[in-house]
Amino acid sequence: MLLDETLAMLDPREGEVFADATAGLGGHASAVAQRLGAGGTLVLNDLDPENLTKAEARVRADCAEAGLPCPTILALRANFADLPRTLGERGIAADMLLADLGFASSQMDDPERGMSFRSGGPLDMRLDRSAEITAEEIVNSWPERELADLIFRYGEERSARRIAAAIVRARAEERVSTTADLAAIVREALGGGRPERGRRSGKSIDPATKTFQAIRIAVNDELGSLESLLSAISRAPAAVGGAVGWLSPGARVAVISFHSLEDRPVKRAFAELVSRGLAEEIARGVVRPSEGEVERNPRSRSAKLRGLRLAAGMSGAAGEGSSL
Repeated sequence: MLLDETLAMLDPREGEVFADATAGLGGHASAVAQRLGAGGTLVLNDLDPENLTKAEARVRADCAEAGLPCPTILALRANFADLPRTLGERGIAADMLLADLGFASSQMDDPERGMSFRSGGPLDMRLDRSAEITAEEIVNSWPERELADLIFRYGEERSARRIAAAIVRARAEERVSTTADLAAIVREALGGGRPERGRRSGKSIDPATKTFQAIRIAVNDELGSLESLLSAISRAPAAVGGAVGWLSPGARVAVISFHSLEDRPVKRAFAELVSRGLAEEIARGVVRPSEGEVERNPRSRSAKLRGLRLAAGMSGAAGEGSSL
C-alpha cells in the first residue's frame, strides 16, 4: 500500500538500517531490502508471530528472485511501541522507520481473528493472541455507559448510546459471542442495516464498521501504542559522546494511517517536531494513494502517508520532558 510513495519518502540507500515497525506480510520491507545490499540491516517488527515469519520468508525469497544480496535481518515479535527501547538496548540506530498502521489481509480475512463482520467468526480481535482481553469480554462485561463512551470515542459513532443500549439488551438474553451476532445487533439498532456514505470516498459503509473499529482499537490499545511511538520519535537522541540512539541523525520517518484517530496525533507530532527545528517534512502535507491503487485495492482508499526527516544535528532528547 502506497509502496512507491513510501520508497520515495524513505529513499533507502545501500548499507543503511531500516526498521519496519509493523512488518505485516513484508511488502514494504521486501522492496526496501533490495536496496540495502549485504551491508544493510533490516529490522522486522510485528506483534503477530505468523506474519513475522511470513514477512522474513518473503524478504529472503524476493531478494533471491531478484538476484540481489539480502541484508542482515533481525526479526522482533513485539508491539511497535516497544521498538525504540529494543533498538536502543541492542545499540541499533535506524536510518529509516516505517509504521504502517493498517492490518495485513491475512488478519482481516481470517474469520478466527474476529476482525471483520464480513465473515462469521468469534469475537476476538486480538493481534496478539496471547493477550488476555478480547472483544467478546468487552462486549459482554463492560457497563452500558462505558461501552457507549468507547464506541463514541474510538468509533466516532454519533449513535453510540443507542448501540450500547442494544448490546446490553441483547447480551441479557444471550451472550454475544460472534462477529455476526454483534454486527446484527448494531445494524438493527441503527435502523435495519442501511449503509451510510463515507464522507470522502462516497462509498457505502456498513453500519457496524465504526463499532467494530472502536472495539478493535480498545482490545489492542492501538492509540496508546501509537502515542508511545510518537513520543519516542520526539525524544530520539542523536549520537552524542559515543552513545547511539534508536534513530540516526537525519533519519527518515514515515507513518501510514487509516482513520482520523490515527492521523491526527501523527500530524500533530510531526508538526511540533518541525516547529521546534528538529525535523523537516519530506513531502508537503499528506500523501494519498493514486486512483489506480484505490481501484486495484479498495482497502487503500483511506490510507494517509506522512513523513519527515529528523535534523542531522539533532542532539540530546529533543527537549527534556517532551511528550507528544
